[in-house]
Amino acid sequence: MKVGMHFGCRETKFGWFLHFKNFFFIFVVIKNSINMAKEKTIYICTNCGQESPKWSGKCPSCGQWNTFVEEVVRKEAPMAKHVAHGIESVRSKPQYLKEIVSSDEQRMNMQDDELNRVLGGGLVQGSLTLIGGEPGIGKSTLILQTVLRLTDKKVLYISGEESARQLKLRADRIPHPEESNVLIACETSLEQIFTNIKNTVPDLVIIDSIQTISTENIDSSPGSIVQVRECSAAILKFAKETGTPVILIGHINKEGSIAGPKVLEHIVDTVLQFEGDQHYMYRILRSIKNRFGSTAELGIYEMRQDGLRQVSNPSELLLTQDHEGMSGIAIAGAVEGIRPFLIEVQALVSTAAYGMPQRSATGFDLRRMNMLLAVLEKRVGFKLAQKDVFLNIAGGLKVNDPAIDLSVISAILSSNMDTEIETGVCMAGEVGLSGEIRPVNRIEQRISEAEKLGFTRMLIPKHNLQGLDRKKIRIELVPVRKVEEAFRQLFG
Repeated sequence: MKVGMHFGCRETKFGWFLHFKNFFFIFVVIKNSINMAKEKTIYICTNCGQESPKWSGKCPSCGQWNTFVEEVVRKEAPMAKHVAHGIESVRSKPQYLKEIVSSDEQRMNMQDDELNRVLGGGLVQGSLTLIGGEPGIGKSTLILQTVLRLTDKKVLYISGEESARQLKLRADRIPHPEESNVLIACETSLEQIFTNIKNTVPDLVIIDSIQTISTENIDSSPGSIVQVRECSAAILKFAKETGTPVILIGHINKEGSIAGPKVLEHIVDTVLQFEGDQHYMYRILRSIKNRFGSTAELGIYEMRQDGLRQVSNPSELLLTQDHEGMSGIAIAGAVEGIRPFLIEVQALVSTAAYGMPQRSATGFDLRRMNMLLAVLEKRVGFKLAQKDVFLNIAGGLKVNDPAIDLSVISAILSSNMDTEIETGVCMAGEVGLSGEIRPVNRIEQRISEAEKLGFTRMLIPKHNLQGLDRKKIRIELVPVRKVEEAFRQLFG
């Protein structure tokens, strides 16, 4: 009797163990199901940021092929994101436009004339600025040498790519005041970055680079589309609510655009492109987007061993001191934004050695050069179909001003005839498909720049003479209406 009762007791205990095991298994399954419900996999277009629940070869939004990448997104409570970032949410209510008080934006002087010009007069308080460029072009050097001059501002430099010792070695090569007020933090966690900002309360924050920053709320690797988008949005919220300006340094992809989602360029207030050839000494800072200034501004720097030097008068550096007796060289009066400068256009025309003629352009649009060659052949009668044509803008610059068309065809014709253009002659004019010389903008600034550098003659479109006060102009102006007239003035 006792044996049976003991045996039954063992069965009862074993049964309870089985029930507990089944209950624990069901609990684990339900918990995993809940966690899986919080996470989902989506596909995001790297070009425009379009989201799709499944992969597609062609993006239905922008039409690009093979741009969808897989990302894992984890949903979270609406307030969790703000708590994690240490930022309290601020509720706003609609206001009438007439009730909003407008005032001039407060700007921070960056102690750099070129950078201030591109930014529109300085860095706006509470703005988010993105600087992109190729690897090794000098983005970090430009920002570091700029913040080292801000002795009256507390700057927090967040580096996700370099160590503190590397930044110290770079700063030692750059001349800067000893009383520079720059704090260095090597960190890639967004939550830790906000903690450092809260502890230091800086006047300016630098993040190098945004592709290395990640947040713990997203289960994705740093640099992914979701990470870049979420981190940028959180940094923008911090900048607007605290009024602290933030500068982001970003990478570019092989196409030359900012790496990451396209929405990154929509989030930030200003997008600056730092470009140039690593084999040349000149660097150009362009404004692609600017909510507080013009997008047509341009800054020029010269890369040196001790950092970047501002080029206040680029015309003197971009022109060869003496090109007498050299054919295929023409001087053009170009304007980038509101800044005029003279550039040297070089061309080489030779007989095609391999049967198929080559067309190559450096610093100039190749398609536009082919159009100008067609105009020369159709309207002027020069046969260049069986000849190689090479075009180069001296100094490694990339110029998009259509006013240098006249200089391009003049340099090509000079090389083809092996006849030099007279020293002291420059030109400005856009060439149309019918061979006419079309008027250009800001002709007074182009003429003034040519006078300042000692040029004696300048070919300009005939229509630009209307409304031009020639009494104050000391340089000889030669108005031309067609390409043939310009060639007669240059070559007789």
